[in-house]
Amino acid sequence: MDMTVIAYVVYLTVSVSLTVWVARTLSSNGRAFLADVLHGNAELADAVNRLLVVGFYLVNLGFVALYLKSTDTIEDAREVFEALSVKLGVVLLVLGVMHLGNVYVLSKIRRRGLSDREQFPPVAPDGRTQVAWGEPNAGV
Repeated sequence: MDMTVIAYVVYLTVSVSLTVWVARTLSSNGRAFLADVLHGNAELADAVNRLLVVGFYLVNLGFVALYLKSTDTIEDAREVFEALSVKLGVVLLVLGVMHLGNVYVLSKIRRRGLSDREQFPPVAPDGRTQVAWGEPNAGV
C-alpha cells in the first residue's frame, strides 16, 4: 500500500476521533454553563447545546476533509509522521480556536445577562439621601 494512503487513513482516523471526543466533552461539560447563560432555562440550554455541537461537527469535519489533500509525495515512515504532525497540529489548533470562540461568545452573552439582572436594587429605597453642600449636583 502506498505510504500516502496510509498517511490519509491515519490522519482521517485521528482527526475524526479527536473532533468527536472534543465535541462530546464540550457538549457534556458545557450544558451547565449554557444553562447559566440562559438564566436557568434547561430546555433552551439543551437545544442550543445540540445546535452548537452540530455546527462544531460541520465546521471541523469540513476543515478536516478540505485539509486532507497533500501535494507532497510520502515515501517512507518518517515522511508519514512529518505530514501527520503538521496536519494534526493544524486540526488541533482549529479545534482550540473553535472552542475559545464559543466560550468567548457565550461569556459575553452571560455578562450581558448578569448586567441585566443587576440593574435593579435588591430592595426598594426607603428614603432620600442628603447631599452635602459643595458636592457636584448639590441641591438637586
